Amino acid sequence: MKRTAKAHWSGTLKEGKGELTTQSGVLNNTNYSFKTRFEEGVTGTNPEELLAAAHAGCFTMAVGAILTRKGLNPASLDTEASVAMEGMSITTVHLSITGSVAGITAEEFTAITKEAEKNCLISKVLSIAITSEAHFTA
Repeated sequence: MKRTAKAHWSGTLKEGKGELTTQSGVLNNTNYSFKTRFEEGVTGTNPEELLAAAHAGCFTMAVGAILTRKGLNPASLDTEASVAMEGMSITTVHLSITGSVAGITAEEFTAITKEAEKNCLISKVLSIAITSEAHFTA
């Protein structure tokens, strides 16, 4: 299996603009630029936001997979991924998940999220610090 995305750019770094398109069509000529990357309140996306979305989705699915293997069915799992930058380096990703799962304790849920933190596919390809926190609702 391969997944693809395409980027187009025209113009200088600060004044130019680009479009991102994904194989699925979910992103279709979606705007990205220096301004959408480094300034607040500008409509469009940026690589760090897309990385955060990919990591949040992957991590949440990994938690769901572990719960499924244990015969548990989560009522809900909600994750926020925060990608931190210092200068021109991505330094950390922090994952915050809130889950409602019948049949386990908060401690068991936290252990499951720590396993997913280490083993989701996006975590495995990143060579930066990744942390997580779990919020359990019965």
